[in-house]
This record gives sequence, structure tokens and C-alpha cells, in this order.
Amino acid sequence: MRVLSKSLFKLGLECPNKLYFTNDKTFANKKSEDTFLQSLAEGGFQVEELARLHYENGVFIDAESFEYNKPVDLTNKALLKDNVIIYEGAFSVNDYYVRCDIIEKKGNKIRLIEVKAKSFNPTDDYLFIGKNGKLVSGWKPYLFDLAFQKKVVQMAFPSYEVEAYLMMADKTKKASIDGLNQLFRVPKNGNPRTEIVKRVTKIEEIGKSVLSEINVDSIINSILENKFSYYENLNFSEAMLLFREAYKQKKYLNWPLKFSNCKACEFKTSEEEKQQGLKSGFEHCFKKQLNWSDADFKRPNAMEIWNYRGGNLIEENRLFLDDLTEDDLKVTPIANKISPSERQWIQVEKARTADASVYVEKEGLKAEMERWIFPLHFIDFETSTVALPFTVDRHPYEQVAFQFSHHVYHEDGTIEHRTEFISNTPGEFPNFIFARALKEALIHDDGSIFRFATHENSILNAIIQQLKNSSEADKEELISFLKTITVSKKDSAESWDGDRKMIDLNVIVKDYYYNPYTKGSNSIKAVLPASLNSSEFLKKKYENCLEKINVSSKNFSGNHIWLSIKNNEIINPYKMLPPLYEGWDIEEIEDTVSEIENIADGGSALTAYAKLQYEDMTEKERGEITAGLLKYCELDTLAMVMIYEHLKELTI
Repeated sequence: MRVLSKSLFKLGLECPNKLYFTNDKTFANKKSEDTFLQSLAEGGFQVEELARLHYENGVFIDAESFEYNKPVDLTNKALLKDNVIIYEGAFSVNDYYVRCDIIEKKGNKIRLIEVKAKSFNPTDDYLFIGKNGKLVSGWKPYLFDLAFQKKVVQMAFPSYEVEAYLMMADKTKKASIDGLNQLFRVPKNGNPRTEIVKRVTKIEEIGKSVLSEINVDSIINSILENKFSYYENLNFSEAMLLFREAYKQKKYLNWPLKFSNCKACEFKTSEEEKQQGLKSGFEHCFKKQLNWSDADFKRPNAMEIWNYRGGNLIEENRLFLDDLTEDDLKVTPIANKISPSERQWIQVEKARTADASVYVEKEGLKAEMERWIFPLHFIDFETSTVALPFTVDRHPYEQVAFQFSHHVYHEDGTIEHRTEFISNTPGEFPNFIFARALKEALIHDDGSIFRFATHENSILNAIIQQLKNSSEADKEELISFLKTITVSKKDSAESWDGDRKMIDLNVIVKDYYYNPYTKGSNSIKAVLPASLNSSEFLKKKYENCLEKINVSSKNFSGNHIWLSIKNNEIINPYKMLPPLYEGWDIEEIEDTVSEIENIADGGSALTAYAKLQYEDMTEKERGEITAGLLKYCELDTLAMVMIYEHLKELTI
């Protein structure tokens, strides 16, 4: 049965062409493998369960996602009552279909409550509609989703008066108890919508909720009246009709391609997926609309260019790098550095000529590195933000810093994995312990400190604010230290610029170094393997075990080797991180409660920390997850050391 659901309506708003590819298992879909999205989804199920406590004794419409008639019939039966609360109520009319998070019916009035794990500030006068009178872009998907639900409910029951609300995490509220997050446990190998383990039955058991409702009915009505459009050439009513017919008929809409949408399209295939027989929706569009051949997809194109917005290249059918000129990128040089536009043009030129050599602004990089003070400190943090806080007195999505790794590079070339920190105790707010451990790790010399990207600076800014609001006895001492290694954020009420502020190695890479193996990406996950591919020094060094090359480690044995080559290609070290539960019996693995198989990226790390909050986890499983987190974080700081060594090699 092909009906237009609310999730399909939202997908159509992203790009109408996606309706042709979705729910077709012959097309690859990268979102299904995204660990960060999976973590967000778990948080959404938890928020939904808490929201139901606000409306207790509701009728849950229990039906599988592929069933349509059953949930509609159950909902219609429940609506026969004068007053009723319904969870997951289903409505269907004219091949439109929605399941609504919470329905509150009193007489002929329905309150339609859409629950989102997104956070909001209720004091923001321009939350949904900006000062320009237009919908704030970040809220448009949520508001149009709710408008679709309201329209379908009204069509199904025209005699009812329907009012639309959002229920979300309220930034102005705090958790009243420890362990709020763990009161709503997403099941292992179960349906998170129907089998979530709820350890409370009444809202009073958690004190004050961190969720709030907000009435958005007037905005929803404006959308339904076509006063706000998602696309300039497509109003709400037209979108409903167009998307329904396209999905029902499995029709490719040939919607005009948009550079940013296509660049981020999830319907792309890797070479491995192609060998498995999966098709690419991305390629389907470009073959249909731009007449690309199979060979064209192997040619470098403008979507690979770092931080490039695309201009009118799609409309002009000039996406291949051979078609571009310096004017397209508005190349503007900067003395002794690589300007952003120069970086883009370097990428274009090297891709055109299949030049795999590194480009380095040698003199500028050398001058920068000569200012660095030994010993060099490389740090990386692992952090978490969740809608339902882990500990009392914390706001939704308040930063939690639960881990860091710290490598030291000495002037004689010795590499020391000096310190690390991890909090794996359920119910412990780690940030102030984290700050003390970081202070102790860094105060013993004046060596330069390195981070990779802005995350660490942002986290320490957040901890400074948390310390200000705390009653910690040493808070002034900690704040003073943290300010020496950070710079204040732009929106901070107070301004500072630490005399030992962390140096952003990511900025150093952007300013002085371009490696074609990164394909435009500047993430550490791309720069590390690219550096290993390009550096003879790194290859010769790291083909040996850690003990032989004088690199200490707190989590890997002295005979561990980080450089591995398969089919003449260097394997990304992040893919060499060991899976969890190696050597465990099958029965032991089946008894675990975390449902985590490996930790090799930020999404799986924050999920792992959330699972560590389970009080009933065995010490053996807790130790295994902790060990996995420590190994992952250690690789992050060792990766920074390797990148530094590569940059140093290039300045000699």
C-alpha cells in the first residue's frame, strides 16, 4: 500500500526526487548507517516516552509500521469516547496517512501534540518567525511536518476542531533527579516505539519535567493557507498533491537539481555497494537531468570542492572541474597562507591533472611552527549532549565532557601518551572532575597545546559557565586556568584570549597544507590517512611497533603497529580499531545490555557513554566499553601527533 506518510512528506520537502528512491531496497541509503543519526533517534524515543507521562492513561495504538488499516481502525474506535488520550493515533484519508505522537480529544476538540527531541527557548520572541517575517529555516521541516498532520486529521474528521502543538526539550528547565535519561531505556533488539523500558509510571516521580508545550497553531494555519512556502514555486497544497501522486505511482519527478541538496544526498553508492548490486539515486538524477554517462561519475566535479556553494554550475551544466575557472571561485590570495578560495583552486588544479602531491605553503608553515613551545601537548575530548539529562540540575542538551586523551611530543622526538581521563560511573556529572584532571595534565610546563577544530574550545567555554553557576570550592582557580588555554566565544558576555590558548591544528592544515588524498575534507578522519599515504617518514616509522619507535601507549601493547597496507592501499587506522567483546563467549555477548559492537567515530562514542549510565551493566561489560572508548580517544590524539610529524617533515 503506497500512501504518503508524514515521513515521506518531510522527505519530499528535502528533495521531491527522493520519493522515487526511498523504501526501494535496490537503492543505497547512507542515512541508515549513520551512527550519529542513530544516537539522535534513540534520544527521540526517550523524549516521546517522557511526553506520554504528561498525558497518562492514554490508549496506545499498537501496530507495525507496515500496517495501515489496523491502526486507523483502532484510532477510530478510541475516538468514539468523548474524552480520550491516544498515543500514536493513525489517520488516513485520500491516500494520505499520519501517525500522531499524542492526541488529546475532549468533545469535538482535538489537541494534536507533536513530540520532538529538539530543544527550544520559550522566551525567544523570534523562535519560529524571524524579524524578516519569514519562517526560521531550521524550524521549517518540523512545522511543515505538523501542518501535514493537522491537514490529514482535519480531512479525516472535518467536524472536529484541531489545534496544533509542539512538545520539546525546554532549555530553561533543569532535571529534578539524577538518572532521568536512564528511566526510558531503548531496548536491545526490540522495537523502540513499543518496547522501550519505562521505569516510572507517573510524571510526579521525576519531579519537574524538562519538556514544555508550545502552541504553534497560528503558524500551522498560515502554512495551510499557503502564506509560507517551502519552495518558492511550490506551496503547501501543491506539495501534498504532487508528493502523493509521485509516491503512489512511483514516478520520478525530475525536480530541478540543487547543488547543496545533491552534495549531501544520502542515495549515493560506494564501490562496495555497487558490487553488491545497489543503485545510486544520485546517479539516477544526474543521468536523467544532465545526461551524465557512467564514466562522468568518475570525473572530478565541483561537489568535491571543500566549502564550495556551487553558484549556478548545475543550471549551466558546468560541474566538472575541467569546466571551472578562477573566476568561478573568486580566487583571492593571502600572503604566506592558503586562502579559502586558493585552497579550492588548488584542489581543482590537482584533480584536473591527477596530481597526488601535497601542496604546502612552506615558509608560512615554518614560521608558524617556530613559534610553538616544546613539549607539545595534543588533546582530544569526547562529549555528550542529550535531551534528557543524566544528572540533576542539568538542562536539556547541556554539554557533558566525559573523556580526554593527552599525548606529549618532546623536542627529542619521544612521544608519550601521558594522561587520559574517563568518567564511566553512572549518575556522575563529570565536567568539574574532568576540568581538574585536565589542569593537572597541562600545568607542569608552558608547552603549546593543540586541539583539532573548535570543539574543545567550545566545551571548555561551557564548563567555565557551569563553574560560574556552581558552588565548587575551587571554581575560581579552575576558571582561571581554563581561560588561559581558551578564547571566549563570540556570543560570550565576557571576553578573554588565553596567553596559552590551544592551537587549532585543523586551522593550521587549512592555512598551509592541502593533500589531494583528503578529497577536500579537513576532518581528522580524512587528514590522518592522507598524511600516511603521502609521508615517507610516517610510513617508515609507523610500519614498526610502538615499542620500537619510542611511542608509549596506555591502551595498546608495545607490539601494536598502526600502519597496515592492503591491496597497495594504506588502511585508515580508525578502521583498525578492535571491535568490542573479542574473545567473549556467545552467551556473554547475548547478555550485554549496551548493544554496541565497536567504537570508531564520535556518534558511537556518545552512544557508548549513554549506555555506561546503565546501573545494571556488569563490571565486565562496563570495562569493555570503557576500554573501547579509551582506545578510540587515544587514536585521536596520536593522529594529531602523526599529522604534526608530517607537517614538520614538509618544512625541513
